[in-house]
Amino acid sequence: MRNFIFLIFLFVVGCKDNKQIIKHQGFALGTAYSVQYGQINTSFDQIQRGIDSLFTVINSSMSTYLPNSDITKINQGDSLLTVDVHFKRVFEKTTEVWKSTDGYFDPTVGSWVNAYGFGPDNKPQILTDQKRVFLNSITGWDKIKLTSEGTIQKMHTAIYLDFNALAKGYSVDLLAKYLELYGATNFLIEIGGEIVARGENPISLNPWRIAIDDPNQIKDRKLIQTLTLKDQAIATSGNYRKFKIDEITGKRYVHSINPLKGTAVKSEVLSTSVIASDCMTADAYATALMVMPLDKSMEMIESLPNIEAYWITASQDSIKEYFSKGWNK
Repeated sequence: MRNFIFLIFLFVVGCKDNKQIIKHQGFALGTAYSVQYGQINTSFDQIQRGIDSLFTVINSSMSTYLPNSDITKINQGDSLLTVDVHFKRVFEKTTEVWKSTDGYFDPTVGSWVNAYGFGPDNKPQILTDQKRVFLNSITGWDKIKLTSEGTIQKMHTAIYLDFNALAKGYSVDLLAKYLELYGATNFLIEIGGEIVARGENPISLNPWRIAIDDPNQIKDRKLIQTLTLKDQAIATSGNYRKFKIDEITGKRYVHSINPLKGTAVKSEVLSTSVIASDCMTADAYATALMVMPLDKSMEMIESLPNIEAYWITASQDSIKEYFSKGWNK
């Protein structure tokens, strides 16, 4: 669930001292998107056609909801399909993050997510010992590989791939490159809370500002953090709008699936936000930090160059915040 970051911007799109913000909005990849930029060397319609085309390509490659997408065919056992360049880039980033998180980031965990009833159908399965052994046998990024011919080979045909944890971030990066082809230097792109910012707000001439929701809120939207973003990306992961209350301690918690053990654990980490140079990287690490032990995840982030993180946790009856050393509070 990725509705924790939202944008602070001028709602009036138009000219002011020859300054303007051009804005595209819509719905794609199962969520809302927004593309804002200053003056650019092409028409509004041309940019919109490019945006639509990009989403079509990404869906055809990595949408688990489309019956004829590449990833659906691979999940159904197709071992001869040659994947496109986008699939390869996401696959390679997955391998990188899987290694650096010691396996806590793993797109093959989808079978466990569905089994616990946290998936799209929201129907938990009966997890017998035999079922658990089977699910463990089809979980693990080391059980899948990308061949030199561009095909995907799986150790078990039932292994299920789901790139939702970084495909939106990758799409944001692609849109950024697309705008840059037309000379855009000041823009902000957001897909379902995953954001890339370049340059500055063309009207205020200040860095783009974003905000992160306060998980203490009940009905009205409140903010817990605001920050500026320039030539960086940010992604947030969490489920604090779908938290549960422990009947004994009264603590809030969310369910997170440990891909290493296949267990659904109570996590006091309500949300994580990651800043990186590209959005696909930020997206992947924000997901991993939700399931990693807090101390382990903080140690890992400090070891990674050009990556900062922010954690919101539930402690007793209060909310606590943790920041990496380089996070701009």
